[in-house]
Amino acid sequence: MPRALWLLVIGMAVNATGASFLWPLNTIYIHEHLGKSLTVAGFVLMLNSAATVVGNLIGGHLFDRLGGYKSILIGIGITITALFGLTIWNGWPQYIILLVIVGFGSGIVFPSVFAMAGNVWKEGGRKAFNAIYVAQNLGVAIGSALGGLVASYSFLHIFLANALLYTVFLLIAIFGYRGIQSVSRSQSSVLQEQGPIKNRSKLIALLTLCIGFMLCWVGYSQWASTISAYTVQLGIPLTQYSFLWTVNGALIVLGQPILNRVVKRFEKNLKLQIQIGLVIFIGSFIVLSGAQEFSAFLTAMIILTIGEMFVWPAIPTLADSLAPKGREGFYQGIVNSTATGGRMIGPLLGGILVDTFGMPALFTVLIALFIVAIFTTALYDRQLKKQAGISPLGTEV
Repeated sequence: MPRALWLLVIGMAVNATGASFLWPLNTIYIHEHLGKSLTVAGFVLMLNSAATVVGNLIGGHLFDRLGGYKSILIGIGITITALFGLTIWNGWPQYIILLVIVGFGSGIVFPSVFAMAGNVWKEGGRKAFNAIYVAQNLGVAIGSALGGLVASYSFLHIFLANALLYTVFLLIAIFGYRGIQSVSRSQSSVLQEQGPIKNRSKLIALLTLCIGFMLCWVGYSQWASTISAYTVQLGIPLTQYSFLWTVNGALIVLGQPILNRVVKRFEKNLKLQIQIGLVIFIGSFIVLSGAQEFSAFLTAMIILTIGEMFVWPAIPTLADSLAPKGREGFYQGIVNSTATGGRMIGPLLGGILVDTFGMPALFTVLIALFIVAIFTTALYDRQLKKQAGISPLGTEV
């Protein structure tokens, strides 16, 4: 990889490490330390996700106008200010306000990092973005492990550690990113899409597929919200809960060679690959429904991670295959928006279900959502199959 991409990879690894000190423990802090219900905790996380969406849109606009270097510095500056604020003001309602600002600032950073990654290694294609993805998961593995350990001493140290790591990210950006080419390569951003949709069948297919994708994220997001609080109620230490995310990140990073051999059999049948992943997701939540000890949660996390590795890469790949020429950015924007929508809805829906009906009802609803996702995946390209001259993308891509 080019030196510039290495700098971006290192920066994102540091960024993800710092963020992973805090985000897996947000619900625990709001519920256990601030004394708020899981519904309130879910609402706070929903606001954080909404702020991230706004930050992403503004960050993309800033990249087009100012370039990646200045955009990243603006995003980091906003985030660091809020994180240092959390070290001083971490009560209610200051926590919710500053957490929303953190979401907004970090959201500004991501579009520029990915756009710059594509610029500095154009011939690498998807390899550049895969490198960023692996770096993020490495950061999650490290940050989650250290976060639980630090939180066992004091939650105040969590806020400080996050702020200090973001400061390291700022220094990497200041001294490493100035010379990186950051001219926008986007030919059709979500905000710039105009004119009628030329191929409505492909758009409908994508929207149908993304319904299932959003439902997956509704379930997946419970691990950082209701399930985290549930583990605390069962007497599982924060260090062990954080270790679950360490396992998640480590499996994603270290399991790629093995998984690549497995999914190679499905490279021409991405629909089947997604459906297998969804069945694995269901298996994870079946294990969770009876979990009372850490070993059961660990088993469920391992199963979940395997399912994630089947589903997450396949969705944007199908979106790219469905996208008409010149609409790639628009279609990928739909994918990202639905994923964020699931992360917004999930914590609030989970909190309401648990507060009202209890954890068993939550697991039942989530399994039902995954079953719906299996059906939407099976049906998404039905109309395409009826069109002459268009091959079913779920079977051949």
